[in-house]
Amino acid sequence: MLTKPLYEILPFGYMALGSSSFIALDINYALIAATVVFVLGARIYVMRSQNRRTDSAKRRKSGYLPEIIYNFLPFIYLLAALAIFKFLPKDLYPILAICLLSYGLYILVRRSLYRRHKLPITP
Repeated sequence: MLTKPLYEILPFGYMALGSSSFIALDINYALIAATVVFVLGARIYVMRSQNRRTDSAKRRKSGYLPEIIYNFLPFIYLLAALAIFKFLPKDLYPILAICLLSYGLYILVRRSLYRRHKLPITP
């Protein structure tokens, strides 16, 4: 059994490992493996996040994107920023990558405000 602090940072560890491998490695199958590790870390984070939602289902706004894409949108932005840093390191592309990275992190922070476990009140 994992301790709670280790359990909580596990998806971030997967995403950090996938991100650093994506940036550092040049072999095609290593890039694919790094992307898979990043996506699996994002999947674990999304599953935990959905389980920890504290806003009621009635108050949620329905959007124009499918739910699976909506949930993975910040991670898509982060992975796109990594790809821009890796494959287009010249001209104005790093500025676009920084914007995507900042916006992806902003979305994650905003969503984390509504995803806190509340302990049940026992009489």
